Amino acid sequence: MLNKLKSAPKKTVGTKQTLKAVERDQAAVVFIAQDAEEHVVSGLKELCQQKGVEVVPVATMKELGEACGIDVGAASAAILNQ
Repeated sequence: MLNKLKSAPKKTVGTKQTLKAVERDQAAVVFIAQDAEEHVVSGLKELCQQKGVEVVPVATMKELGEACGIDVGAASAAILNQ
């Protein structure tokens, strides 16, 4: 599934951007790092549940950041609808 994120033409990286995308119904799939602090991602998890957006857990923030092509960890990311 992370390969899809790597090759996605449109994506968000970071909780603020991902939250905005979910609010605007632009997110197809959301990835959340399991080692992210709960208070950072709890609102995003709830919103995804309300909107019916699939959430894919990723083991670490480092792994998610690498999949997004950045040198730092990421708490969350999303593949956007085309």
